[in-house]
Amino acid sequence: MQSTAQRPKSLKDIEDVIGKAIKKVGAKKENELCRYLPMDEGYMHHFTMRKMKIKNPQELSVLIEKFIIKTDRPRRVPPKSRAPRGSRKRRDQITFSRMQLERMLNIARLAGDKEIVSILSPRKSLAAYKRDLILSIRQNRLEQELWNGYVEAITAQQAIEGMTEE
Repeated sequence: MQSTAQRPKSLKDIEDVIGKAIKKVGAKKENELCRYLPMDEGYMHHFTMRKMKIKNPQELSVLIEKFIIKTDRPRRVPPKSRAPRGSRKRRDQITFSRMQLERMLNIARLAGDKEIVSILSPRKSLAAYKRDLILSIRQNRLEQELWNGYVEAITAQQAIEGMTEE
């Protein structure tokens, strides 16, 4: 039969084992011990440790003693490899600042390249095109690009309406 020191039976016993391990590794919190306890891939998750502390304190105690207390120098387990998180920027696409885009748009206008102008022009809503067209008419100026954008917006809206009716 095993003694109480080797096989904790209460929460106080597991707390003592955890306390010794925290002192040995110089941790500030209990969760930091997880990084010294290996699992299938990487180290133990802190939720798993918390669950084991309540449901299976004997196994947790054995793991802590084996990988932290009974080793001369406990080693941190490298984390498991994970899928990249956060911003997934595409590296093969060139991004331009607003000033650069405006300069390229002016160059395309001067060259008379309507396709490039339409690609580089910012997309507006139909209402914005109407407002800008009315404003340009009141100012007695004609902008072909504004009219082309308005026609494209109308065509796109009609296509969307046509798809919803079918």
